[in-house]
Amino acid sequence: MNYPIAIEPGDGSHAYGVVVPDLPGCFSAGDTLDEAITNAHEAVELWLETVMDDGGAIPAPSSIAELQARAEFAGWIWAVVQVDLARLSDRAERINITLPARVLRRIDAAARAAGESRSGYIARCAVIGAQH
Repeated sequence: MNYPIAIEPGDGSHAYGVVVPDLPGCFSAGDTLDEAITNAHEAVELWLETVMDDGGAIPAPSSIAELQARAEFAGWIWAVVQVDLARLSDRAERINITLPARVLRRIDAAARAAGESRSGYIARCAVIGAQH
Protein backbone atom coordinates (compact mmCIF):
# COMPACT_ATOMS: atom_id res chain seq x y z
CA MET A 1 0.00 0.00 0.00
CA ASN A 2 1.15 3.53 -0.74
CA TYR A 3 0.30 6.03 1.99
CA PRO A 4 0.63 9.74 1.17
CA ILE A 5 2.56 11.75 3.71
CA ALA A 6 2.33 15.50 4.21
CA ILE A 7 5.64 17.12 5.11
CA GLU A 8 5.74 20.53 6.75
CA PRO A 9 8.90 22.23 5.50
CA GLY A 10 11.65 22.73 8.04
CA ASP A 11 14.31 25.42 8.23
CA GLY A 12 17.61 26.06 9.98
CA SER A 13 16.03 25.88 13.41
CA HIS A 14 13.02 23.57 12.85
CA ALA A 15 12.80 19.96 11.77
CA TYR A 16 10.60 18.77 8.92
CA GLY A 17 7.30 17.61 10.40
CA VAL A 18 5.43 14.68 8.85
CA VAL A 19 1.75 13.78 9.13
CA VAL A 20 0.08 10.70 7.66
CA PRO A 21 -3.47 11.95 7.02
CA ASP A 22 -4.96 8.48 6.52
CA LEU A 23 -3.58 7.15 9.82
CA PRO A 24 -4.90 9.20 12.76
CA GLY A 25 -2.15 10.08 15.22
CA CYS A 26 0.63 8.85 12.95
CA PHE A 27 3.32 11.50 12.64
CA SER A 28 7.08 11.83 12.52
CA ALA A 29 9.86 14.32 11.85
CA GLY A 30 13.42 14.63 10.62
CA ASP A 31 16.20 17.17 10.43
CA THR A 32 16.39 16.71 6.65
CA LEU A 33 13.72 15.93 4.07
CA ASP A 34 15.25 12.48 3.45
CA GLU A 35 15.36 11.74 7.18
CA ALA A 36 11.75 12.86 7.57
CA ILE A 37 10.61 10.46 4.84
CA THR A 38 12.64 7.57 6.29
CA ASN A 39 11.25 8.22 9.78
CA ALA A 40 7.73 8.46 8.37
CA HIS A 41 8.11 5.00 6.82
CA GLU A 42 9.01 3.58 10.22
CA ALA A 43 6.10 5.42 11.88
CA VAL A 44 3.63 4.08 9.30
CA GLU A 45 4.82 0.49 9.74
CA LEU A 46 4.61 0.75 13.54
CA TRP A 47 1.15 2.34 13.36
CA LEU A 48 -0.13 -0.39 11.04
CA GLU A 49 1.45 -3.16 13.11
CA THR A 50 -0.17 -1.80 16.28
CA VAL A 51 -3.59 -1.65 14.62
CA MET A 52 -3.16 -5.20 13.32
CA ASP A 53 -2.09 -6.43 16.78
CA ASP A 54 -5.22 -4.82 18.25
CA GLY A 55 -7.44 -6.45 15.60
CA GLY A 56 -8.33 -3.13 13.98
CA ALA A 57 -9.00 -2.37 10.33
CA ILE A 58 -6.28 -1.01 8.07
CA PRO A 59 -7.50 2.20 6.40
CA ALA A 60 -7.22 2.50 2.65
CA PRO A 61 -4.89 5.25 1.46
CA SER A 62 -6.34 8.41 -0.06
CA SER A 63 -5.10 10.00 -3.24
CA ILE A 64 -2.55 12.78 -2.88
CA ALA A 65 -4.74 15.08 -4.99
CA GLU A 66 -7.63 14.61 -2.57
CA LEU A 67 -5.44 15.38 0.43
CA GLN A 68 -3.72 18.37 -1.21
CA ALA A 69 -7.10 20.06 -1.47
CA ARG A 70 -7.30 20.35 2.33
CA ALA A 71 -6.53 23.87 3.57
CA GLU A 72 -4.46 22.63 6.54
CA PHE A 73 -1.86 21.20 4.14
CA ALA A 74 -1.36 24.34 2.01
CA GLY A 75 2.34 24.74 1.22
CA TRP A 76 3.29 21.28 2.48
CA ILE A 77 5.47 18.83 0.53
CA TRP A 78 3.97 15.50 -0.50
CA ALA A 79 5.56 12.07 -0.75
CA VAL A 80 4.41 8.47 -0.59
CA VAL A 81 5.45 5.76 1.87
CA GLN A 82 5.21 2.27 0.43
CA VAL A 83 4.36 -0.49 2.93
CA ASP A 84 4.19 -4.21 2.19
CA LEU A 85 1.37 -5.45 4.42
CA ALA A 86 2.47 -9.05 3.82
CA ARG A 87 5.61 -8.27 5.86
CA LEU A 88 3.38 -7.30 8.78
CA SER A 89 1.15 -10.36 8.47
CA ASP A 90 0.79 -12.79 11.35
CA ARG A 91 0.22 -15.71 9.01
CA ALA A 92 2.31 -18.65 10.20
CA GLU A 93 5.14 -19.53 7.87
CA ARG A 94 7.14 -22.72 7.98
CA ILE A 95 10.91 -22.21 7.91
CA ASN A 96 13.99 -24.39 8.14
CA ILE A 97 16.84 -23.13 10.33
CA THR A 98 20.09 -24.63 11.53
CA LEU A 99 21.21 -24.20 15.13
CA PRO A 100 23.95 -25.81 17.20
CA ALA A 101 22.57 -28.76 19.19
CA ARG A 102 23.45 -27.15 22.54
CA VAL A 103 21.49 -24.01 21.61
CA LEU A 104 18.51 -26.08 20.49
CA ARG A 105 18.55 -28.00 23.81
CA ARG A 106 18.50 -24.68 25.70
CA ILE A 107 15.62 -23.39 23.60
CA ASP A 108 13.63 -26.59 24.10
CA ALA A 109 14.22 -26.55 27.87
CA ALA A 110 13.18 -22.89 28.13
CA ALA A 111 10.11 -23.51 25.95
CA ARG A 112 9.04 -26.47 28.13
CA ALA A 113 9.54 -24.41 31.29
CA ALA A 114 7.39 -21.64 29.78
CA GLY A 115 4.74 -24.14 28.65
CA GLU A 116 5.22 -23.19 25.01
CA SER A 117 6.15 -24.88 21.77
CA ARG A 118 9.62 -24.29 20.38
CA SER A 119 8.22 -22.05 17.64
CA GLY A 120 6.04 -20.09 20.05
CA TYR A 121 8.93 -19.56 22.44
CA ILE A 122 11.29 -18.34 19.72
CA ALA A 123 8.63 -16.01 18.32
CA ARG A 124 7.84 -14.54 21.75
CA CYS A 125 11.52 -13.99 22.52
CA ALA A 126 12.01 -12.29 19.16
CA VAL A 127 9.07 -9.95 19.75
CA ILE A 128 10.22 -9.12 23.28
CA GLY A 129 13.77 -8.56 22.07
CA ALA A 130 12.60 -6.28 19.28
CA GLN A 131 10.76 -4.11 21.80
CA HIS A 132 13.93 -3.35 23.78
